[in-house]
Amino acid sequence: MGDHVRLRDGSGPRAAVSGPAGYGTAARGHDRGRAAPMTYAALDLGTNNCRLLIARTAGDGFRVVDSFSRIIRLGEGISTRGRISEAAIARAIGALSVCGDKIRARGVRRVRTIATEACRAADNADAFLDLVERKAGIRLEIIDRETESTLAAIGCSPLLDRTARGAILFDIGGGSSEVVRIERPAGAPHAPPVKGPWTSLPLGVVTLAERFGGTDVTRETYRAMVEMVAGHLAPFAAAHGHDLADMHLLGTSGTVTTVAGVHLGLAQYDRRRVDGLWMSDDDIDRAIAGLLAMSYRERAQNGCIGTERADLVLAGCAILDAIRAAFPLPRLRVADRGLREGMLVEMMRADGVNLAC
Repeated sequence: MGDHVRLRDGSGPRAAVSGPAGYGTAARGHDRGRAAPMTYAALDLGTNNCRLLIARTAGDGFRVVDSFSRIIRLGEGISTRGRISEAAIARAIGALSVCGDKIRARGVRRVRTIATEACRAADNADAFLDLVERKAGIRLEIIDRETESTLAAIGCSPLLDRTARGAILFDIGGGSSEVVRIERPAGAPHAPPVKGPWTSLPLGVVTLAERFGGTDVTRETYRAMVEMVAGHLAPFAAAHGHDLADMHLLGTSGTVTTVAGVHLGLAQYDRRRVDGLWMSDDDIDRAIAGLLAMSYRERAQNGCIGTERADLVLAGCAILDAIRAAFPLPRLRVADRGLREGMLVEMMRADGVNLAC
């Protein structure tokens, strides 16, 4: 596989990918004396999904040249067993091997690879990371919850309404959910938003669905899920849920993008129609009511949900409803972006790339 090369940005000893000498450095290549576009990769191994984004610098932004996403359910059973299962490890290694192949094929020169809640919680996380490095050639960095919330804020902040003072940003994950208050600096209405107070809830779509069941969800079960999330969220909402004038909700996750796709009546999910979509309270209410009225089979057959999410989507909706109740804002902007875009922006800025976002 070649030499292991660590990232220049000091992300940690596991934050690199096996590859040829020079892999993972920030040095720019040259083509006949002119600087070639730098190629970056950001990989997010979550509790439910494995996602990769490969992009090249382009002007004051970046252009995505390759991507990968696969539901692997890494966190399946961790809440009860405390360990990543052998089946989940096999799924993860398969997905990460595809990611490693893509990274090498695209000639990526700067990369960051992270793992989140499942690896934070699992007793066998270190053994899992060592196995990933041996089998897939990828060194994963387990990030803490604050770093996770920061990367989500960086990745999603370009979708903050230009006329808004700020937003309550949330990221509903598989094993945890982050909620962040972002605001523009006082007296600078056109300045980029700044991350403010944040919290991380120890509940995500996988953990909540495993606790309450996700296949056959009654109205009573759904209310119980909402109440559990609300209890965890209450202290943060009490401290930071005031003075919401000129703010909106900004959501990133498979839950909110699924709700958006259902709202639009899409036969198949289409990121171009979902990313940046505005939804009103009534829009969200109708979409969630429609999901609650579906059977498991109907959810599985829906082109925006599928069998891989059919038993998780209502747990995600319960988290969304708890957040909406805690922060009663009339508009939600949907983001089909997040941690990976945040990683790309951080790496590019560290290399002196002037980004508009």
